Amino acid sequence: MLRKWEQLPERMQNAAVRPYYEQLQKKKISLFMKRTMDVVLSSVLLVLSAPALLVLAAAVRLDSPGPALFRQVRVTQYGRQFRIFKFRTMVNHADRMGTQVTASGDARITRLGKKMRQYRLDELPQLLNILLGDMSFVGTRPEVVKYVREYTDEMTATLLLPAGVTSEASIRYKDEEKLLEGVSDVDDAYIHMVLPEKMAYNLRSLREFGFFRELKIMMDTVAAVFR
Repeated sequence: MLRKWEQLPERMQNAAVRPYYEQLQKKKISLFMKRTMDVVLSSVLLVLSAPALLVLAAAVRLDSPGPALFRQVRVTQYGRQFRIFKFRTMVNHADRMGTQVTASGDARITRLGKKMRQYRLDELPQLLNILLGDMSFVGTRPEVVKYVREYTDEMTATLLLPAGVTSEASIRYKDEEKLLEGVSDVDDAYIHMVLPEKMAYNLRSLREFGFFRELKIMMDTVAAVFR
């Protein structure tokens, strides 16, 4: 459920966020169903996928030196920071070697990592983030702190709900890396070109929020991955 308005972070208590907040306040049943589905489905999927997770973890370790999991600080509901779980798809310590977004052909991506990204297998460990309440199946993808600092007042409305594994924006920008290919300043291009366009979809999803709409996005995601 949502916090009371006066309990939101000061940055989020602005006129641009208020309409989104008031709209979500009317969706209490959908919010309850959303969290219930997150807990039940993530628990079931963690049990069923445990053998696959172990195989993938071993494959990552064999493919390149370094840990199987990549942990990075991201931002979720109300601006809270958490550490995301992902299978490592880049060389160890890749985040110290360049920008925090990747472009097509990024030399830091491992051979196995390229395949895992294609089918979003690297995101399977985020089932644990969902179970813990850091994330949801559907919601705005969690950004790193430096990009959240670039949010406009209206963009902070996306922090009213937990970050998500997938969203309409994720589907439409599943080839985001290709958009940044050949760009001289990847960070600048992401902040001023890609991020505003993705946020337009994320904000629309907030305005149209509903439990069954989220189910549709989940099904669309599965179709997009295999397409």
